[in-house]
Amino acid sequence: MFFDVSKFKGYGKLSGQNIEELKAGSRVEVDERKKESIDFVLWKRAKEGEPSWESPWGKGRPGWHIECSAMSMKYLGESFDIHTGGSDLVFPHHENEIAQSEAYTNQQFVRYWMHNGYLCLNNQKMSKSLGNIMRVRDINQKYKGEIIRYFILSAHYRSPLNFNEEQLQQAESSLQRLNNTIFNVKHLLKQGKFRKSKDKNDELILEKRRENKQKFIEAMDDDFNTPVALSQLFGFTREVNIYLSSPEQKNKEVLEEILKFYQELAGKILGILKDFDQEESFAQEIKKLIEEREEARKERNWVKSDQIRDKLQEKG
Repeated sequence: MFFDVSKFKGYGKLSGQNIEELKAGSRVEVDERKKESIDFVLWKRAKEGEPSWESPWGKGRPGWHIECSAMSMKYLGESFDIHTGGSDLVFPHHENEIAQSEAYTNQQFVRYWMHNGYLCLNNQKMSKSLGNIMRVRDINQKYKGEIIRYFILSAHYRSPLNFNEEQLQQAESSLQRLNNTIFNVKHLLKQGKFRKSKDKNDELILEKRRENKQKFIEAMDDDFNTPVALSQLFGFTREVNIYLSSPEQKNKEVLEEILKFYQELAGKILGILKDFDQEESFAQEIKKLIEEREEARKERNWVKSDQIRDKLQEKG
C-alpha cells in the first residue's frame, strides 16, 4: 500500500522540495504499483521470516515512515511541539511523516523541527558501518560529563561537530576558566568582609550582568544558538575578573547577583557547571600551590616560584 503524494497539498513544506520538480527529476524506474516514483510505502506485504500482522489488506507490516508516526502519536498525541532527528532525515523521512500524519488527523503534526548535524571523528562522519563509533561512556572515563556537554554545546546543533582530543581539551580549559571565576566570587562571599554601599564599579558590573543575560536569552531563543550563548557567559566573565581585580571590598548583594548569573545560565540552563558544593578539592589545590610558591621564594628558587605563579594564573 502506497501514499499518493500528489493528494497531499503541503508535501515538501519542511524540506522546501517542489513536488513537480521531484517528479521531473526522478531517474528511478517507477514501481508499477506506484503512481509516481516519490510515492512511499505505508504497508508492506509479509515476507517469510519477518514479523507481520493481520490487516484489512492482508498479512504484513508497516512501512518505515508510518512506524514513526504511530509511535509519536501513541506517546505524544496527534500534535506535539518538538520532533528531532539527523539532518539526513529531513527528506524524505520527515517529509513523509508529516504527509501521512496530517492527512490522517487533519491538523499540524509537529510545531518545531530540530535537525542536528553529523558527529564526526577526525573529520569523518561517525557510523557503525565505518566502525568509528565513540561512546559517551568511553569518553566519560577520561573527561567529566560537564566537559563533554560543553564540547557539544560549543557548536550549533545543526552544524557538524568534529570530535577529537584537542577539542575536548579546549572545552576542559574553557570550563576551568569559568569555574575559577565562580570560585573567586564564592571565596569573597565566604570571607564575609563587605562594603555596604555600591559604587560606580558595582553599578557597572550589574549593568553588564543584565546586558549579557539578555543577549544569552536572545541567543537561546534564536534556534538554540548555544555558541553565542556561551560567548555571553565568557564576555561577562571577563568583566567579572576585572571587577574582582580591584583591591577595595565588594558589596555582598553584587557578589550574590554575579553568582546567581552563573547558577541560572551556566548551571540550570546549560548544565555545564560542576556542583557548587564540590569545589573543596579545587580550593585545596590552589592553597597547596600558594604554599609551595611561598616555600620556593623562601629558598630563593625563582624558577620554581615563577612556574607555580604561571600555574596559578592559568587557574585564575
